[in-house]
Amino acid sequence: MSSPQFTTEQLQEISQAQEAAIQLKLDAELLSENALDLIIRQARSHNGWSDKPVDDALLKKLYNIVKMGSTSMNTCPARFVFIRSDDAKQKLKKCLAPGNVDKVLAAPVTVLIGHDNAFHQHMPKLFAHNPGAQAMFANNEIAAKTTAFRNGTIQGAYLMIAARALGLDIGPMSGFNNAVCDDTFFADTDIKSNFLCSLGYGDTSKIFQRLPRFDFDEVCSLI
Repeated sequence: MSSPQFTTEQLQEISQAQEAAIQLKLDAELLSENALDLIIRQARSHNGWSDKPVDDALLKKLYNIVKMGSTSMNTCPARFVFIRSDDAKQKLKKCLAPGNVDKVLAAPVTVLIGHDNAFHQHMPKLFAHNPGAQAMFANNEIAAKTTAFRNGTIQGAYLMIAARALGLDIGPMSGFNNAVCDDTFFADTDIKSNFLCSLGYGDTSKIFQRLPRFDFDEVCSLI
């Protein structure tokens, strides 16, 4: 891969970004215990939904947060389809496992999170300082697919956390037929589906007991 080639303007932007990062650490407060509970520790995946709608402005705000999350080499391979119309839901229905049909149809919005295996076509915009970045993936299909899947998944996780931070509930799931979904929503593209995540305002009467998690010593190592 070619060495980075920074213009004078880009070097100025780098300096400004470094100063902004320092200032952020000085100005920002750590999340409160309540905020950590809201987005992770006490938050629950939802299976039932109220009829309260999720409007366009909130979905756009959500994406504008998600897009700022880190991806390797700024590849940004995730593609999001916000499914909410009756017609789109019926198309999604044929992709779903039977146990997921009712809760998906009841959700105000279900996001289909995919990843674009041809993300490298956009590297001249997203990684402009390194002209060799596009060829690195265009000439290596395995690296391109691995990078797209890994970073698209990360962006899907950003979406889940950001949605909760904005007061939405989420219902992530993988019980669907990816091949049918790809034919339905991503035909004639290089985009592949990864997972689904319903968004809205959950019906707490439909949640179940919290299931156990591993303790630190069961799955973590300090070496």
